[in-house]
Amino acid sequence: MRALSNIFWLGTKEIRSFFSDAVMVGFLIWSFSFSVYSEATGSSEAVNNASVAIVDEDRSALTRSIAAALHRPYFQPPDYIAAREIDAAMDGSRYMFVMVFPANFEADIRRGEQPEVQLNIDATAVGQAAQGAGYLQAIIDWEVAQFAEDHGGGRAPPIDLALRRAFNPNGTDAWFLAVNSILNSLSMIAILLTGAALLREREHGTIEHLLVMPLNAFQIAMAKVWANGLIILVAFTLSMIIMAEQVLAVPVAGSKVLLTFGAAVYLFAAAAIGILLGTMARTMAQFALLTVMAIVPILMLSGGMSPIESQPDYIQPITWLLPSRHFMEFAQAVVFRGADLGTVWPVMVNMAALGAVYLTISLVIFRGSITAGK
Repeated sequence: MRALSNIFWLGTKEIRSFFSDAVMVGFLIWSFSFSVYSEATGSSEAVNNASVAIVDEDRSALTRSIAAALHRPYFQPPDYIAAREIDAAMDGSRYMFVMVFPANFEADIRRGEQPEVQLNIDATAVGQAAQGAGYLQAIIDWEVAQFAEDHGGGRAPPIDLALRRAFNPNGTDAWFLAVNSILNSLSMIAILLTGAALLREREHGTIEHLLVMPLNAFQIAMAKVWANGLIILVAFTLSMIIMAEQVLAVPVAGSKVLLTFGAAVYLFAAAAIGILLGTMARTMAQFALLTVMAIVPILMLSGGMSPIESQPDYIQPITWLLPSRHFMEFAQAVVFRGADLGTVWPVMVNMAALGAVYLTISLVIFRGSITAGK
């Protein structure tokens, strides 16, 4: 009981210390609010409001129906230009796409021929250009097929592919980007706060004061883990409720209680990594460099930026050592697929086990540095 009391009161000191630092409080609020919103709404890979121009040398009902099918939010209303204006318009970045319909385009379709449509693309916006080209091809194919069928020249395809999207029927990028941003902020803030809290004790000389008291390294570390973890867990919960669900309209399919509990388990593991980095560093500058070296691969290899299966074969086994990989798997299963505890408990065990390993390593290093008088 004495050990638990020590951990509790040391933790309350950490909470008071955090809220006395206006910069850290502002950084926490920004990371779980404005940063989430900007990442979810400002970095979408879907085609949005792309500019299109049409060179219509046929001037038929079919080409007009294709032009009418280009509408917001994917495309701006198309402009009609002459063929001689294409180069200047593309060089001036006025249009991302320019379609050229040849003369007799509709007549060739009526005769059952396959006329060509030229599509000029400004591929400097690589993602938008690639997806937009696919959108335009699908629109043209659909309108031409409908026209041919209405005029007796259509033929049904041999296979009718029916697509069913699971968990995100409309393919809304903001849903995934918002949750991914919140999870990344959770990882980054947990490592930074706990590591910086331990290093601050060392730089201010208060770590020696704590050690001459009836305290041990485990109690000191656990006080920082629970105090900073509680602050971040509250910020995470508010961010999921306010930013994700209310502002960005992200539906949470699974249990919110389970999601919060899983986040608490992950915070223990992430805080343990922060304690490890704070123990290895001797100055705040060293800690900043270590966190950059650690946080970047932790976020990149978590599976949020790219699926684990898409990463190189020699990298995939390493991701099993990262708690972020298991938490991303857990959070996506609960938020999007509505997984219950019976499904995700092995992932939670992995997170807790990795956290225990990293905390043990940090305590061994911490005791060694104190014994050596460093």
